[in-house]
Amino acid sequence: MNKQGTIRGDAFASPDGQWFDRDGRLWIQTDVSGSALNRGDNARFGNNQMLVGDVRSGEIRRFPSGPKGCEITGISATPYARKLFVNVQHPGEVAGGSEPATPLAGSRWPASQFPDVTGGRPRSATLVIRRRDGGIVGS
Repeated sequence: MNKQGTIRGDAFASPDGQWFDRDGRLWIQTDVSGSALNRGDNARFGNNQMLVGDVRSGEIRRFPSGPKGCEITGISATPYARKLFVNVQHPGEVAGGSEPATPLAGSRWPASQFPDVTGGRPRSATLVIRRRDGGIVGS
C-alpha cells in the first residue's frame, strides 16, 4: 500500500459515489465501513467525506467531512450549481451497526450542532450546501 498517495491534497479511501458536475469537477464520496472507520490502515483517513477533484490539474480537495460513523452519499445540484444536495446516512454507526440500548454512543448529530438541543438521536439527513457569496459551489 502506498502510504504517501499519488494525489495532491487529502488522502482518502473507499470511494463509493462519484459524480461530474456541469463544469467537469469530479465529486467523490467515501464509504469506509463503520467497523473499519478510523482503525488500522484506515486510521489516517478520518471520517467519511466528500472530495472535489479538478480533473485538469489533478488537485483533490476535501469538501465536507461527515459526522462520526456516517456515510456521505448521493449528490445533486441546482441548475446553476449554486446549491448542492448531499446525504448523510446512518451517522453514529458504531462498529458496523447501531446500538439500540445506547443510541448516543456514536454521535448526537445533527442535534449536537445546536447548543440549545439536548438528547437527540443520530439521524440521517440531506444537507443543502451553498456559498455565502452566492457563487458556484466547488469553484
